[in-house]
Amino acid sequence: MDRSTTVPSAGTLRSDSPEATRALGRQIGVHAAPGTVVALVGELGAGKTQLAKGVAEGLGVPSVVNSPTFVLMNEHVGRLRLFHVDAYRLDDPEQALASGLLDEREADGIVVIEWADRLAGWLPDDRLEIHLEADATDPTVRTVRWTALGPAHERLADAALGAGG
Repeated sequence: MDRSTTVPSAGTLRSDSPEATRALGRQIGVHAAPGTVVALVGELGAGKTQLAKGVAEGLGVPSVVNSPTFVLMNEHVGRLRLFHVDAYRLDDPEQALASGLLDEREADGIVVIEWADRLAGWLPDDRLEIHLEADATDPTVRTVRWTALGPAHERLADAALGAGG
């Protein structure tokens, strides 16, 4: 299939609490397959880490999952290995490659990248991109906009986010 003429699958969801954001992530973790890449974008406090914690729960990760801001990446063992990346401190996307954040060992696991917009141009073409935005009037509400790029991530979005119809 010629990707240039394919329209990616996309949608919008609403989360009314951190628990609901984690539940979305949990569904992604439950349905994730090896090679899944989840690119999270949003301002500070938008819910990126809550969604990542949910992915870990869905993968059966028993360890504590926190944002790896100062170490850039944490690896967790679950049904699949979870590579949890935080690109907040990167000044240049090339730093991600030089530091080994994005490499072939992640192909057998799932990669969740917080601040993925800082890696623009370096992210894989196939990914599930999720934008989280806080509601201006209610601090607990989030608008969650997602785009599934590539057939595997479209299947994931269909199963985990109810994209099919």
